Formats: sequence, C-alpha cells, structure tokens
Amino acid sequence: MTEPILEVKDLSLFYGKKQSLFNINMDFYPGEITALIGPSGSGKSTLVRSINRMNDLVSSAKVTGKIMYKEQDIYSSKTDMVELRKEIGMVFQQPNPFPFSIYENVIYGLRLKGIKDKAVLDEAVEESLKAANIWDEVKDKLHSSALGLSGGQQQRVCIARVLAVNPKILLLDEPTSALDPISAGKIEKMLLDLKEKYTILIVTHSMQQASRISDRTAFFLNGELIEYDKTKKIFLDPKEKSTSDYVTGKFG
Repeated sequence: MTEPILEVKDLSLFYGKKQSLFNINMDFYPGEITALIGPSGSGKSTLVRSINRMNDLVSSAKVTGKIMYKEQDIYSSKTDMVELRKEIGMVFQQPNPFPFSIYENVIYGLRLKGIKDKAVLDEAVEESLKAANIWDEVKDKLHSSALGLSGGQQQRVCIARVLAVNPKILLLDEPTSALDPISAGKIEKMLLDLKEKYTILIVTHSMQQASRISDRTAFFLNGELIEYDKTKKIFLDPKEKSTSDYVTGKFG
C-alpha cells in the first residue's frame, strides 16, 4: 500500500463560536485525484483552504487537530508558509490572472524566488503551459495580457502559474464552475494527465465530474465527513443513506 502524502487528523475548524469542520480524518495519496462533494456550506472548501492555511487570513478562524505533510504538522510554528504554499498550490473558482502578460503570470512564483535566467524562465513557461493544456493556444501571444483570454484560458494560465513552481499537491476549489462545458472538459483532461505527477484534490458540485475524473470521493455534509472511499464505491454502493441520497440527486 502506498504511503499517504498528506494526512488530516481530527481536524476541526471554528470561525469565532461557529464550528465549520468536525473531526475530519482523511489520507490523500500520490498520483490520485480526490473529489470533495457535498452541498454548499458542507465544509469542502473550508477543508481545502485549511490544507494550505488560507484560513489564516481570517482573524476569527481557529484550528484544532493536525494536517501532516512530510512528517510535520503544517500548523506547527516551524512551518515556512512560503515553502508550504509552493508545495501545496491552490487554484480558485474564479480565474484570477494578474494584470500582466501571460508569460509574466506563469513565472510570477519563480521571480519571487529570485530566478532571473531567461533560458530557465522560458523553459518553465513552455513546460507549465503545455502541462496546463494551453500552450498551443497562447504560444504566439505570450507577451499579451492574460486578461484578454477567455475564462477557460485564464483558468488554465492560473493552473500553469501554480505548476511553474513545482508543487507536490494541487488544490482546486471548483475550478470549472464558472466555465462553459468545453473549457471544463479541457481542464478535466488536463487533470487526468497531471495526476501522474501530482496529488490532486478537487472541490466540485458536479457529480458527473467527480465520477469521471476522481479515484476517491469524499462526501461532506454540515461540516462532517460522512463517507470517504473509492469513487466507484461512493457512487454505486455507498454505505450511508445520506451519501446515496446526495449522489442520486435527492437533495443538494
């Protein structure tokens, strides 16, 4: 059995007095896509944001439990936040390219690291855009503004920006919900290609998307992890009635 790359242990999260996650325990494995499903407000995005400490930006947020990565609790005072967010990259629901050229968007993280060698930067841009399945669409306009691209293209440039710094884990919070079906399909294909190299967690409202691309699926409800198993099992033979009701569309 492969060792997990990331372990969530007894994780609870509070915003002030309101508890948003209740004792979550999950392991995530290299080379797999895990889909997090559940109705709005069920804790999916909150968990993903906890994994690269985005909730630190909310002053009322308090976390108990542990998230273990490389044998260290990411909530330890020893954690280097810049390193953590380089290794655990995040892509949001709305594409958020910077108001720069496509080229400068992709190498943003490398510039922050002080890399100036043009050959290194050029190679990173090409490799990352190819990995994000958009190189052929933008290779002749790398120095044009990323804001001039379509929504689906912007999202793939944002994914290339995360890939350029060589993360180990990719977190995607509903990355296709603002996109048309063709753009969403391109991102799904890209994720299937990327999973050889990365551990991928995707929050999705689309049952079809979860069943198409994920190896494991976790069902959340009211801040609790109800069921977590191989995707086929969750969709075809779930243990819990609430899981069955959700995946068959009885609520949500």
